[in-house]
Amino acid sequence: MQTAILILAAGNSKRMGTPKQLLKIGQTTMLGKVINNSLESRANSINVVLGANAKMIIPKLPESVNTMMNEKFENGLSSSINIGVKNLLDFDSILIALGDQPFVNANYFNEMIKVSAKNPDKIVASNYIKYNGVPAIFPKKYYSKLLELSGDQGAKKILNSNFNPVIVLKTPVNLVDVDTPHDYENINKNKLGFK
Repeated sequence: MQTAILILAAGNSKRMGTPKQLLKIGQTTMLGKVINNSLESRANSINVVLGANAKMIIPKLPESVNTMMNEKFENGLSSSINIGVKNLLDFDSILIALGDQPFVNANYFNEMIKVSAKNPDKIVASNYIKYNGVPAIFPKKYYSKLLELSGDQGAKKILNSNFNPVIVLKTPVNLVDVDTPHDYENINKNKLGFK
């Protein structure tokens, strides 16, 4: 079973006030940490959707990562998902991850891939207590639904619909996404195991 990781990193970081993809985290950047975690996983392909500040970000990316451009990133997360899915149709499943969740490690990605392989017709999602969210793996049969998404809600609608069979993992990792200077200050102040 071939799984591609699709990292959504096209946003313009309005709340942060500076490109958060390039904020320093340990020895790398925010996006670099997510990419490194992805590269250490068992996924067959690592892909990043860029938009805002792409010219600044691309030189910092490893050559082993595929980049996709979203010129319409202001249309929200769904526009990045659409571009990613259209480019990854040959894969059996797509694991959607966010470029600002640096704590989601390779072990968690591997657990998702393992559960997905055993349940190839079901979506595998992360548990946010009140709702299901990403990282999440979507088998090929759901690609058409991903391509129908619009706005900035991302895949939340699909992940929380009673009509879609979803396996929700108990999430051992911190799913915090870093959106504001306060968030960034917290993760640096606490060090939180970054190297």
